[in-house]
Amino acid sequence: MAHVDLPKFPTRPGYMTEKIQRDYIQAAMDKNLLPTQANRMADILSLTAPRDGSKPIQFWQLYSVLGQDPIVEIVQSFYRRVFEQDDWFRSVFERVGGINHHINTQASMWIDVMGGGPYYHGAEFRLNFHHTHNAMQLMNDKGAALWSKLMLETLDASSHLKEGDPRIRASINTFLSFFMDKYADDFAFENRSFFGATNPPYKRKINFMKMTEQAIEALSDAELSEALSERGVDVSQYEGKAAKVKKALMM
Repeated sequence: MAHVDLPKFPTRPGYMTEKIQRDYIQAAMDKNLLPTQANRMADILSLTAPRDGSKPIQFWQLYSVLGQDPIVEIVQSFYRRVFEQDDWFRSVFERVGGINHHINTQASMWIDVMGGGPYYHGAEFRLNFHHTHNAMQLMNDKGAALWSKLMLETLDASSHLKEGDPRIRASINTFLSFFMDKYADDFAFENRSFFGATNPPYKRKINFMKMTEQAIEALSDAELSEALSERGVDVSQYEGKAAKVKKALMM
């Protein structure tokens, strides 16, 4: 994919953006989805999606690509489905408020996390209070399964995700999967949610000539091997990280 002219929409941090960003980056580093220096990499921390179409969009960068209207429309479509469900599911939402209440609060939370600014007052405290008091009846396998099914149907039907930048859907899937994993841990239910392909592991472009000796030594063995291989080096001839670092310093 070629370079994309971004941002399309101005961004600013919300009440939840930075905290959720830190939590996700740490979890992704633990799973080797992001490099170990991700919490210091400007293109990952930025609220603007990468212009290089080969790099994934982090979900706190989604507002820079989508803006407000598509996010609200996705949430609207989802809650129309919610309010068409059987009473055991729908009634939990109705006790809190009507469909417009849920659209407004959910869209505010998404926009806040996705880099659109401070919209979700109360941040994580408010979100946690909602799930432990208002929605506790659905914080289980049965409730999560139906919620995820309705969201998957919503995303599959959204025209905003079928056209334009193909990275957007993977980023939204990553956003939803991260929160569902968190809820599965917090409420001890089995998470079987699947929204589609998530962001692939981040491939860092490494240029040894522009790096200090300390920066090269800080690279992982896997990063060194891949970067050397891309430059035509037979890494099988270099056993151990120290040997690879020495070779990289010569390039």
